[in-house]
Amino acid sequence: MAGVGIGWCLSAVLATLLLRKTPFTTVGNWMTYSLRAAALLLLCTPSSLWAQDPSRTVSGAAALITEALIRRHVAVIADDSMLGRDTPSRGLEATASYIVANFRRLGIAPGIEGYVQRYAVKTQRVNQGASSIRFRSGTDVAEARLDSDVLLLGAPRAARGVTGAAVLLGGNLDSAGVLDLDMRNRVVLLVLDLERPQASLGQVVGQLLDAHPLALVVVANRDTGVLARIVARQRGEQTGVDFADEQPLLLEVNDRAVAQLLTRSGVNLSEVRSSTRTVTTSLPALEVTVDIVLETVREASAPNVVGVVRGNDPALRDEYIVFSAHMDHVGVNASSAADSIWNGADDNASGTAGILALAEAFSRAPTRRSLVFLAVSGEEKGLWGSDYFTRNSPIPLERIVAGINLDMIGRNWKDTIAVIGMEHSDLGETLMRVAASRPELRMQPIGDIWPQEQFYFRSDHYNFARRGVPILFFFNGTHADYHQPSDSPDKIDAEKAARVARLVYYLGEAIGNADARPRWNPESYRRIVGGGR
Repeated sequence: MAGVGIGWCLSAVLATLLLRKTPFTTVGNWMTYSLRAAALLLLCTPSSLWAQDPSRTVSGAAALITEALIRRHVAVIADDSMLGRDTPSRGLEATASYIVANFRRLGIAPGIEGYVQRYAVKTQRVNQGASSIRFRSGTDVAEARLDSDVLLLGAPRAARGVTGAAVLLGGNLDSAGVLDLDMRNRVVLLVLDLERPQASLGQVVGQLLDAHPLALVVVANRDTGVLARIVARQRGEQTGVDFADEQPLLLEVNDRAVAQLLTRSGVNLSEVRSSTRTVTTSLPALEVTVDIVLETVREASAPNVVGVVRGNDPALRDEYIVFSAHMDHVGVNASSAADSIWNGADDNASGTAGILALAEAFSRAPTRRSLVFLAVSGEEKGLWGSDYFTRNSPIPLERIVAGINLDMIGRNWKDTIAVIGMEHSDLGETLMRVAASRPELRMQPIGDIWPQEQFYFRSDHYNFARRGVPILFFFNGTHADYHQPSDSPDKIDAEKAARVARLVYYLGEAIGNADARPRWNPESYRRIVGGGR
């Protein structure tokens, strides 16, 4: 039934007071007419003017994040019809379309010209015979070839005649020491002992790439039999993201190709590897030239999905909080006898469902700051989508005050969630304060209990962190079904995932309405971000 027009209501109130048949002769007579007018006005006034919609309060919006909502989203995203959401794939595109449809339903604005940000994915083949790395010191020359001694690491990229003087790094790697090196227009030789892994390696490699050397060449003592098998596989097709000249070349060269030349240049690889400190040596007389020849087999693209809820404070709405999750998984594995579709219900339909639930809540109760809901792809292939987004963000990165990443939130402990990165900024303090104020959630945040696994560097939040955005990473840890076809929707604890998402909602509400933006721990900023974005 249509509502009564407010203009008619006002007329009726005036008529009640002014068009009476008898004058006011007593106080009681006046009160009678006044009460009638007030009652009529109350009856005619829309409820939004006298009683706020409960879902538009903080607690009411949080109540929209339910077990049923999480379960419904996971059931769609991890359904067999999505074919494991490989990057790129038809199932991934269907997942992106599902997310876009939900953003439209909620009235969430597109974060770019449309909701979908696309990046190129190329399948290429290395021309091994025409590709090599040459080391020259005076008249002394050594050549390493891709059909015997060189491995391409990361996304393949063509490079013809890339030449620069060498700087050597090795020993016990200290990420802080790496930041002091000047690597522009240089080729970095990173000497590694593959028999002695270092926990800081992922962070150091990220920092080295962010320092924009011409190339990062890992000098490794890989077993020759293992090397031969990898080199043979390298002859096949490789799929990756083409960032043109933005991404430094990343390669591995075997010791046997360069050890003698390095010795004649004053470098003892054994001593470098055994050093208990970080070894840095400038080798201006050693020139390295990289020639990589690639043949493109086919080209495709992959989607990120971006939606925005604008803030309601004119002074703060140009600052943003990003809530992210990767919507991809590993696709179809035909060699699996029991089940060829790897549904990825926990990894990461659960986190993607959390993002959609957060969008549901915040669409009803925005904060002072604007909020970005970001579903990325290619995480399983090497953080492709988040890397592309942070390199090509429609929002200047300095305006992104925090990144909150959800990756696997639907399994393991019933009342506990690991939150990685709490020690690196005051976001950790904010989270613990919010959790303590919401005992009804029965959800205890804990720090990183698997530092040896280097999870801080293994999901999409890291591409924000290394470019200066304080982050928190909500993660329930791995389990027996991790990256297996058995990671299915029926095993998701949707009730727990809903409580995690509600905790993230209250955290986002606290960050979004705070007067001050989150602050880095200065030492963490120095180690993780350094001087580059």
